[in-house]
Amino acid sequence: MATKPISEINTDYKDKYGFNDNLENVIDTGSGLNEDIIRKICTYKNNDQWLKEKRLAAYKIFKSKHLPLWGADLSEIDLDSIHYFVRASKKQSKKWEDVPETIKNTFTKLGIPQAERKFLAGVSTQYESEVIYHKLKEHWNKLGIIFEDTDSAYQKYPELFKKYFGKAVPATDNKFAALNTAVWSGGSFIYVPKGVKIDIPLQTYFRINLKNMGQFERTLIIADEGSSIHYIEGCTAPMYSSDSLHSAVVEVFVEKEARVRYTTIQNWSTNVYNLVTKRSIVKENGIMEWIDCNLGSKITMKYPSIYLVGKKAHGEVLSMALAGQNQHLDAGSKMVHSAPNTSSIITSKSICKNGGRTSYRGLVSILKGATGAKSKVNCDAMILDDISRTDTYPTNICDEESATIAHEATVSKVDEDQLAYLMSRGLSKEEANSLIISGFIEPIVKDLPMEYAMEMNLLIKMNMEGSVG
Repeated sequence: MATKPISEINTDYKDKYGFNDNLENVIDTGSGLNEDIIRKICTYKNNDQWLKEKRLAAYKIFKSKHLPLWGADLSEIDLDSIHYFVRASKKQSKKWEDVPETIKNTFTKLGIPQAERKFLAGVSTQYESEVIYHKLKEHWNKLGIIFEDTDSAYQKYPELFKKYFGKAVPATDNKFAALNTAVWSGGSFIYVPKGVKIDIPLQTYFRINLKNMGQFERTLIIADEGSSIHYIEGCTAPMYSSDSLHSAVVEVFVEKEARVRYTTIQNWSTNVYNLVTKRSIVKENGIMEWIDCNLGSKITMKYPSIYLVGKKAHGEVLSMALAGQNQHLDAGSKMVHSAPNTSSIITSKSICKNGGRTSYRGLVSILKGATGAKSKVNCDAMILDDISRTDTYPTNICDEESATIAHEATVSKVDEDQLAYLMSRGLSKEEANSLIISGFIEPIVKDLPMEYAMEMNLLIKMNMEGSVG
């Protein structure tokens, strides 16, 4: 079978991800935010007094904090135009045939039913503010795994929820963490019991459809002692003339000798502000891995963080960012070592083209008492033209003499000799360039499940169209 030209792949992906739905929402609080809207959200969700007080307190913190003055330029964001709560369906469905037809068509186009049938242990899909479809295969239910949307988890498991909620990312952490705590809706709640190892992924898909929509999911993952899990999230939104906001909070707790891998494949349209706080706490001999693939969005500010608080805990962040015209992807990682013999690896790959800008912003902090700690950072950037820009902002702090930090950074362009060699073998310049880019990001893509790796490579090819020649 002949391979499709990249121009056709580009059209396929615009058809698949760039559409928007004509849907009359059940509830829409309108644009802007105040205490009355917070109370309405509490009423719509049947929140109790504990959560209501948490939301209102967080809203006051949000109002008191300024936008960050570092990182990407957020001066044009219009928080008063955002819709902070929209309900697109009257109820959550566990049977695919019960999902409203318009929403079902959206997720069918995105491949959600196929993904569930093929290789996922469970799948959850969020449309606007709430999860509208959720299913966990019976085998995993029997092992005591909890995989709920976060709203349902609060109702069903309040003690477990309250034990962990806000413990890794408190509302006081930053302006957008406070905003999320005030208006959060949807997201995933996962608890893996002691010793249970899930050998196939759980997935959640987040979809923004409404113009000027704000999506504020809250995800909590708890991997109990000796357990393991791989969680995958995907994100898309259609293109409008005005901007939308995605401001999630993710908290991951890795108990003793547990392992969590959290994979994100973000393909937001280029009018979405993607301002996310992700943080994990890892105990003795635990392993935490963030795999973060960032394409799309107008601005991304996201720095998955790992706090290594137990002896021999290990953390890894593999991140990839691709920025084109009018995009600034400011991403990176934070590693904090506070226990002996902890280790971490940060691998960052970024590509910028057509005047786009990528930034790596990272922190490695080894605290006093973290004897024998080791951290290694590799930042590689590729610039595809003379008008794009890439920056590296590393901060390395070591307060323990026996610890080691290694940092390496490179900036390059596509090698002309490589291009010439590949073109001498019959490839066009665009095909040769695409192959070189695929090799550049291979350390990230090789850690994705096969179907996601294929889709990631296809997304890269689509984004590379017109970048050479």
